[in-house]
Amino acid sequence: MREYALTFVIAVAVTHLLTPLVRNAAIAFGAVPPVRDRDVHTEPIPRMGGIAMYGGFAAALLISAQLPHLREVFFDQTWWRGLLVAGALIVVIGVIDDRWGMAPVPKLAGQIVAAGILVSQGVQLLWLPLPGTTLVLGPELGTLLSVLLIVVTINAVNFADGLDGLASGIVAIAAAAFFTYYYVVAVEQGFDRQSYPAMIAIILVGVCAGFLIHNFNPARVFMGDTGSMLIGLLLASITITVTGEFQANAVVHFDSSGLVAFLPILLPLLALALPLADLVLAVVRRTLAGKSPFAPDKKHLHHRLLELGHSHARAVLLMYLWAAIISFAAVSLSIFDAPAIVLSVTTLVAICAFGLITLPRLRRRALRRAGTVTAREEK
Repeated sequence: MREYALTFVIAVAVTHLLTPLVRNAAIAFGAVPPVRDRDVHTEPIPRMGGIAMYGGFAAALLISAQLPHLREVFFDQTWWRGLLVAGALIVVIGVIDDRWGMAPVPKLAGQIVAAGILVSQGVQLLWLPLPGTTLVLGPELGTLLSVLLIVVTINAVNFADGLDGLASGIVAIAAAAFFTYYYVVAVEQGFDRQSYPAMIAIILVGVCAGFLIHNFNPARVFMGDTGSMLIGLLLASITITVTGEFQANAVVHFDSSGLVAFLPILLPLLALALPLADLVLAVVRRTLAGKSPFAPDKKHLHHRLLELGHSHARAVLLMYLWAAIISFAAVSLSIFDAPAIVLSVTTLVAICAFGLITLPRLRRRALRRAGTVTAREEK
């Protein structure tokens, strides 16, 4: 655990220190796009913060390879080279998009190539849990599903990047839930605690935390597609490799509900549940209105929270809260043998979170009623 803590600190420190330098470079490079109608910020903000995130990730990864216990994770493995190369390609694509813009098809092609590089170096789904059985994936099907999962996760995180600090915070929460999930199950089952998914998860938490210091409202720099696609790639790689670490026959007796086996695939979807739901609703809304599914508008979830009267920062914190509730409730159900208590606590927290969402509206109603009473009394 101490080496994980050191790796986390390195990721936070390097990302935090690099971000101001990258911000200045983005301004000099011209990666400061004008404010669009659908944007919630009022002044141009430099992008390309993902370069600093890649620097923090690469530094933490390479230094962890020199630590006594984590060094074993790299022994006779090629995944780390694939992750560095795929991440670098994603960063290049992101820089081009942040500076000049890129059409959807070339961007998607680049994402598929990056995913293919990662899969070719061993980051690949080996099996999928099914009700009552396990589906062992062959090389072709495993490759196809792995590439698909990586590309979908990259774009889901990219879509979530709508408010200052939103994407980095949600991904940090998801990665922290992944680390908790893996480490607790590894301790219970006697698995090796030093592993690829745990190490990448804690690095991802550190990278997001280091960048969030500069990116939380009011943001001084945006991660842009450079960063959102990168952390999506890292999150997908954790998802895939956890399924390889936890063989089906090793977790069946640990959790009778089978949630431990399903959770690696479900957790990114759960953590990104709100952005994914927002994506689906946006496509349906625009299609029914006769518009292109890619046509921008100001009816996303974060726009609605702002319309309710929440400040920018409070809207982001509310979405953090929901991501944490969903992610850690799923993890708790899989690792604790008290589902009634977990569900009760989760329900209570969810009710409080819903109350926080509606608080501005209730406050306005109370003020209107008070104003009406005062007016009547004056008459």
